[in-house]
Amino acid sequence: MEELLAESNLQTLEEGQIIKGTVTEIRENEVILDLGAKAEGIVPTSEFLDVGELNIGEEIEVYLEKIEDRDGNPVISYDKAQQKKNWENILSKCEEGSVISGRVRGKVKGGLIVNIGVDAFLPASQIDIQPPKNLDQYVGQTYDFKVLKINQERRNIVISRRELIEEQRLEKRRKLLSEIKPGDVRRGAVKNITDYGAFVDLDGLDGLLHITDMSWGRISHPSEMLKVGEEISIMIIDVDRDRERVSLGLKQTTENPWDGIENRYPVNAKVRGKVVNLVPYGAFVELEEGVEGLVHITELSWTKRVGKPGEVLKVGDEVEAVVLGIQKDDQKISLSIRQLETNPWDMARHNYPVGARVRGKVRNLTSYGAFVELEEGIDGMVHVSDMSWTRKINHPSEAVKKGDEVDAIVLDVDPSQQRISLGMKQLTNDPWDEIDTHFKIGDLVKGTVNKITNYGAFVELKEGIDGLVHISQIDEERVERVKDHLKVDDEITARVIKIDRDERRIGLSIKAANYSESELAAESAAFDSLGGDELTSLGDILDEATR
Repeated sequence: MEELLAESNLQTLEEGQIIKGTVTEIRENEVILDLGAKAEGIVPTSEFLDVGELNIGEEIEVYLEKIEDRDGNPVISYDKAQQKKNWENILSKCEEGSVISGRVRGKVKGGLIVNIGVDAFLPASQIDIQPPKNLDQYVGQTYDFKVLKINQERRNIVISRRELIEEQRLEKRRKLLSEIKPGDVRRGAVKNITDYGAFVDLDGLDGLLHITDMSWGRISHPSEMLKVGEEISIMIIDVDRDRERVSLGLKQTTENPWDGIENRYPVNAKVRGKVVNLVPYGAFVELEEGVEGLVHITELSWTKRVGKPGEVLKVGDEVEAVVLGIQKDDQKISLSIRQLETNPWDMARHNYPVGARVRGKVRNLTSYGAFVELEEGIDGMVHVSDMSWTRKINHPSEAVKKGDEVDAIVLDVDPSQQRISLGMKQLTNDPWDEIDTHFKIGDLVKGTVNKITNYGAFVELKEGIDGLVHISQIDEERVERVKDHLKVDDEITARVIKIDRDERRIGLSIKAANYSESELAAESAAFDSLGGDELTSLGDILDEATR
């Protein structure tokens, strides 16, 4: 009867009770217990904080989850027995808001399970100030936690590690704000990097390290100097206790390279450096770490026409230059590369004396003249008014085109303004000085029509001089439109009826080509009586649109 009662001992228990068992075997992943009544139970070793502390023959309490599983074996849990025993104990020890220690048992959806005597839930948002991406790193670790909520009916406890960290940081921040002052050097960890700087954690207090305070030299982005998590020594620049803001400086922990700059780089000294940046107006050259000088685009070459610095330099080039000036307060040094060579304009008066005949290629045309290259970097300019004695040139393209080789006379040299004035018409004598030897009133002349205007037709005569056949001098009959009677390139014969040396005008008449002397005199008198609007100067008529 006693044996039968012993065998039925397990059956008389209820699920959910705590029973005792004796350790009979300790395996790698499980512990075997003798529960009596010829029954054995298995507990995973993961339920023990330290399975090495168990001994064979030791009696421990376990929680009976099921009397029999599908194989007829009891389902037991050491961990749940501990939790059940500890629940009342935990409630007596902690309340909402209290601090308790616990060990992270595992990861679940939305957070972690922490053993504080019973299982408590630690939401992912309450693990740290910044929710971590990898929760596995916390499993097996022991921390202090703050109890946020206790639900006795559901035996549920929610805890937070973040609130403790924030409280600790707040206390540290208040203490740090009361202690620090500008000039202090502290250790900190780079917490975050932005385009304009980096935030550094000073053990409870975040400070801003602006990009301009990172280096005495040039940097494009804070990530060139720092990385998140890096520990650095940093100087306190400014403290705003009311707003709890701290400005930090990294470059201030090293000597300012601009101190004593005038002694290291005196004006006119030759220096060497590396091109570190190109901008539309010049090139920045690093002379030493934290010290850069600017070579303005105008100081790159005496002779080369530099449109942008990249045409002659590239980042990384080692160059030599001359110091032009230093503005220490603004941390600026002006440099010149062209000053290393002799200015060719210093010899311009000697090489191109006034009156000398020169030859060059038309490099460029503007509305007012043509630029002629005399040598590399040295141009002379022929103004439109110096292109012809006899024709009014409205645009240089009427006389020359880009790429033409032309001869000219040097009219003026101004080295200070880097200008040489040239003249093409000065290669020959002004035909108007000797107009009487070429044309007289009454002369019968031949020429070619080279321009039609609403006033009349221009005819090119010998010596390149143009004469005007006024519309009234084309035919005996009234002429309404010049182009109905004359065309460009027509060969005509006409009579000279007017010569005005002062206005440089020659009046021609086609209809008077066969006049007698008396008829010619009368026509000339009539031509003289024309008003200014009817007989304009050569230049004025050339300005009119061809009809």
